[in-house]
Amino acid sequence: MNRLSIMLALGVTAMAQIYGPPQTQVNAPPPILKRIGIDQQMGAQVPLDDSLIDESGREVTLREFTGKPIILALVYYQCPSLCNIVLNGVARATKDLPLKAGADYQVVAVSFDPRETPHLAAEKRETYLKQAGVDKGWHFLTGPGLSTKKLADSIGFHYFYDSLNNQFAHSSAIVVLTPAGKISRYFYGVNYPPRDLRLALRESSGEKIASATDQILLYCYHYDPNSGKYALVVMNALRIGGVLTFGALATFMIVMLRRESIL
Repeated sequence: MNRLSIMLALGVTAMAQIYGPPQTQVNAPPPILKRIGIDQQMGAQVPLDDSLIDESGREVTLREFTGKPIILALVYYQCPSLCNIVLNGVARATKDLPLKAGADYQVVAVSFDPRETPHLAAEKRETYLKQAGVDKGWHFLTGPGLSTKKLADSIGFHYFYDSLNNQFAHSSAIVVLTPAGKISRYFYGVNYPPRDLRLALRESSGEKIASATDQILLYCYHYDPNSGKYALVVMNALRIGGVLTFGALATFMIVMLRRESIL
């Protein structure tokens, strides 16, 4: 076995240790899939005057954040996987925007878990202000179930609470709202190209409504037939990241071996 083969074998072993053995993803059964997902409702008005609570414990409404485009993310703050990845994606994308949070647009995260508190919201806000490299323009809200459910319904966001595991089954997307609070654009998944997001914000600032887009949904849960319960899946995005990491590792090995042979 030549040196390259040995190094690649070591790389495969390392990746296996990091990402674990291959797993076959089992799709959730149809009854659950019918209860979660996202229905695009282009141009729909979100409720602006329902009572919510901000990260300081102050009662607010979404109307306070209108007047500028809004990047709206429905999440729950104790989500063990997907919601954090969604917010990470927003932070990455907005960090590269020429537009400024607070001045040109607002980022509003709303928890759809009515049990969550302003304290949790404040912790999330502090984390993501640092991650996005800003000191304002991000808002983390909680609220009564009636208000958050009404907001979720207005954007076609459907989720399901699994009381057995005390977690929510849901999919991932962010929504761009116009300054008047109308749905202008949906972004699915967990990666939001800064160029596309910038164009969406500029268009929505003029109250333009985009056309419906194709959906590529990531789900936070899958059904485990062995246990009869819903269990967290390893997100497709993370698997793709593992493949890309291995590709970069293999490329590095090849370059180094070629350099060594030249020397």
